[in-house]
Amino acid sequence: MEILILNGPNLNLLGTREPEIYGSQTMEDVVAQLRRQYASLDIAYFQTNHEGDIIDKLHEVGFSYTGIILNAGGYTHTSISIRDAISAITTPVIEVHISDLRKREKFRHHSYMKEVCVHQIVGRGVAGYGEAVDFLLR
Repeated sequence: MEILILNGPNLNLLGTREPEIYGSQTMEDVVAQLRRQYASLDIAYFQTNHEGDIIDKLHEVGFSYTGIILNAGGYTHTSISIRDAISAITTPVIEVHISDLRKREKFRHHSYMKEVCVHQIVGRGVAGYGEAVDFLLR
């Protein structure tokens, strides 16, 4: 069972960027914890600050992996192209956001991804990534 955690812009700064919103754990810590917790799974991780790289990665694994956990960061609210890429693939995608988008600035309330993902997890901190893995296992 292969699962990709795919993170978008600024998530490489997790652990140092606005810890009052995003927490103090780095994404490397989160991925290492998930790999220990779900040792029988092949959990891959990819982060990029570039929209086209997200689309390319969705195309690359979107017909062969068991699931994709996507935190598109700010592209959530702007990218129809990422939405279209999710629609074009067969691998189920779960949208994850560390913070609760509904409690943030108004421009963050709309997600272009929500309608084409099989599930959305918001506001659960980095624990949302584990919840997404659990959802894929059901």
